[in-house]
Amino acid sequence: MQQLSLHVVGADHPNEDGGNRRFEILLCAPGEPIKLVPEPKNPVDPNAIAVFSVRRIQIGYLTADRAPWIGGMLRNGRELQAVFQEATRPGAAIRIGFDGEAPVLPRCDRKQHVVQAAEDIDFWPDELPTDD
Repeated sequence: MQQLSLHVVGADHPNEDGGNRRFEILLCAPGEPIKLVPEPKNPVDPNAIAVFSVRRIQIGYLTADRAPWIGGMLRNGRELQAVFQEATRPGAAIRIGFDGEAPVLPRCDRKQHVVQAAEDIDFWPDELPTDD
């Protein structure tokens, strides 16, 4: 099983139509489909990957360190499926399944802040930022 959790950032920026990304993130339910859209003409970052909710409203961008990697897979035709995982302080987390595999959300023990996979997986979620 090849899956990965990724951060979505930029939630505090308004969408071009004036839509509120944080509000849309609050409307997202764990497991809802997410659409990843490369933006090669983005003036700030040609590797940018915009992240859209099931309602076709942008909730942010993949982080700049992960966007080129995911964008390369999309350009090469690798089949990726993404779902909303959870709201986070910087924006959101999404879960991606590779090579046509449906993503499975990890179980999260909030008391210990430990993410445990539902099954053995080859990729572990990125660490969430601490409140420090």
